[in-house]
Amino acid sequence: MEAYAKALLYAIPFFMLLLAAEILYGYFIKNQKYKVMDTVSSISSGFTNILKDSLGLGVVLISYPFLLEQIAFTEIKATWLVWFAAFIFIDFAGYWNHRLNHKINLFWNQHVIHHSSEEFNLACALRQPVSNLIAYFPLLLIPAALVGVPYEIIAVLAPIHLFAQFWYHTQHIRKMGWLEYIIVTPSQHRVHHAINPEYIDKNLGQILSIWDRLFGTFQEELDGVPPQYGVLKPAATWNPVLINFQHVWRIIKDAWRTQSYWDKLRIWFMPTGWRPTDVALKYPIPIIEDIYHFERYKTDSSKALNWYAIFQLFATLGFLLFMFYNYANIGFKDLLIFGAFLFVGVYGYTTLMDRTRYAIFIEVIRGILGISFIVYAKDWFGINAYFSFGSFLIGCYFLITILAAVYFSYLEKDNSNKVIINPEHL
Repeated sequence: MEAYAKALLYAIPFFMLLLAAEILYGYFIKNQKYKVMDTVSSISSGFTNILKDSLGLGVVLISYPFLLEQIAFTEIKATWLVWFAAFIFIDFAGYWNHRLNHKINLFWNQHVIHHSSEEFNLACALRQPVSNLIAYFPLLLIPAALVGVPYEIIAVLAPIHLFAQFWYHTQHIRKMGWLEYIIVTPSQHRVHHAINPEYIDKNLGQILSIWDRLFGTFQEELDGVPPQYGVLKPAATWNPVLINFQHVWRIIKDAWRTQSYWDKLRIWFMPTGWRPTDVALKYPIPIIEDIYHFERYKTDSSKALNWYAIFQLFATLGFLLFMFYNYANIGFKDLLIFGAFLFVGVYGYTTLMDRTRYAIFIEVIRGILGISFIVYAKDWFGINAYFSFGSFLIGCYFLITILAAVYFSYLEKDNSNKVIINPEHL
């Protein structure tokens, strides 16, 4: 985990720079694809995901080294051909994992966060899950294990394969000619993220587009069918933690409410969106029917709240980078405490972005707990060793969090009876 944390020290700033480049490009060509609240929500979702992964939270059903030891019928050396084959195995497994996430009710829960944004830009690529607490992906790598692909190669290629899926989440790159027949391109992935009937559950490949063409899930972006983004049951929140568990909570409620014991069991493994007939009739869930005219999610927010959301985003980024930089020195027990502060922080400020009434309680309590921790420990997880005034600055951050929660929950709304207009773009 320490090596992963160190890698993130470089990967996170790199991704943030690419986001900034796309935002600036959209600004200069007067075709902005970013909105403040959606962008903060997307990046915050990425923060929760890397936080979960860096702390090793979850259960591995079976590991690749175990599979390799048990079922490999040969042992092969790490030649360039083996590296190439390993990449093909990972991409093939990725296609079927992606298809599983789209087609099975339970598995959709860990993927819906990625599709929840009603925008399409590099930031939405960072909408990654925290609900994938049971790791089963090595099972899809059985073909690689059978031929003895070394674990070291898989360990190196897997994160590279993941990071290589970032760049094609953009609307600024059109079709790419002959490359459309080989790799997944921005045009193909726009189709994948769209809710148009022509595009639903298409283009499930991750790096190579050949799997979609082979298995019948390929769909070209059509000139007369502009992609509309999001999910048919809108998330209607900026809170990535809530989005991560919305779908499974619906399944739980449907399984509890249905009178059929068979439906209580099979609902988990039925096609995505399937519901027992009796429950669907009694408890209907609104679904977008007119994809070109549905009301996209937005909340009442002033320029001040937009800038405050951006402030919280960069503060959380700073916390994360410090955590990864000081990972080995903090220790696992304190890392869990640090992680809890960050996780609750994301939950708190995105709840405030939603203008949810209970947001003030979360923000005030976490602010008080943060200040209390600093007073008790006389430090913030070792930051004073790098900056003599470090813990003082962290204390100021928590004080700002408390004051802002009060202001945006009560004072700003009380100052005007008018609807606060949400500035659409950065």
